[in-house]
Amino acid sequence: MDRILVVDDDPLILAALSRILQSEGYEVVTHTDPAQAAKEEGFQVVLTDFMMPLLNGVELLRTLREKNPRAVRLMLTAAADFRTASEAVNRGEVFRLLGKPWSLSELTSAVRQAFEHFRLVEANERLTREVAEKNAELTTINRDLERMVVERTNGLLDGLISALDYRDTETQWHSRRVSLYSRRIGEEIGLTPTQLEVVEQGALLHDIGKIGVSDTILLKPGPLSPEEWVEMRKHPEYGYKILAKMPYLHEASLIVLHHQERWDGKGYPQGLKGKDIVIGARIFAIADTVDAITSDRPYRKGRPMSVARDEIKRCSGTQFDPELAEAFLRIPDAEWQRIRKKVEDMENAENALWAGFTPGKVPNRVAS
Repeated sequence: MDRILVVDDDPLILAALSRILQSEGYEVVTHTDPAQAAKEEGFQVVLTDFMMPLLNGVELLRTLREKNPRAVRLMLTAAADFRTASEAVNRGEVFRLLGKPWSLSELTSAVRQAFEHFRLVEANERLTREVAEKNAELTTINRDLERMVVERTNGLLDGLISALDYRDTETQWHSRRVSLYSRRIGEEIGLTPTQLEVVEQGALLHDIGKIGVSDTILLKPGPLSPEEWVEMRKHPEYGYKILAKMPYLHEASLIVLHHQERWDGKGYPQGLKGKDIVIGARIFAIADTVDAITSDRPYRKGRPMSVARDEIKRCSGTQFDPELAEAFLRIPDAEWQRIRKKVEDMENAENALWAGFTPGKVPNRVAS
């Protein structure tokens, strides 16, 4: 039920106001003592006289507002006090100012509007709350959907990388190592977590464009002819075209496009120079060289990290960004050994999964 607090130090006026408002269907709480009225709670509208002893109407409303901030405030005032009381309206203390003696229609209309205002504000707050809750739900749903898309796309890309690794067996697990090497160099120069994610993605996917290179070229045991090199050197562009259409991989796709560029401008496919090459590709160039030197190949065994360090130092300022080369040289060998061991463990786990696999029997991880 709509509840109104009515305060006036004149008992006759208070009784008259109470009768009128009760006849309108309101629950009326009355006080002649503003100090007692100041303790009231749980009403939607307050109607108070302005001139009262000890506590005037403005002071009462200010006190009531602390415990009843949403209650709509109405004030009665004699004509002589109207200017003073109007200041309360100007300060936003009251919803409506009524003169004494009041008009019955004006009084009932003002009270009705006050209750309507209270209900509108209450409905607005409720709807605002509900909209905020729905927005929060939508945000969570969108975040979950985005996460699912990223996970599924990453799963697909991981499958493509595995397919490429198995196709080009000389560099199997190479992509995983260089992605983690690149991330470690990025950490050394203080890249943000988001930037590190991009660098790791770009390095992991760097050779994805080789899917578009024919087997006769990719798997050729001997040196490539000049014509074959033209085709092989298209793989950064192929990779970029595969990835660029995926918005969340756009920055990583630039690393793929630039990963064969050189600091001195003698790389391909665009012959970019210096900092025109995205930083992820400049980082990758170092990580790629380190892995190429320290990994086993059919025609030679992997060489020590000291050889890789010497090569990075020698090519600093020509093939490699000198600042990044310096950052690489600061990182202790134990860090690279730790990363290589991590990838070896991944490889061993993968081999164990497929050990003894026969057609028609799917390994447990795949089946789940």
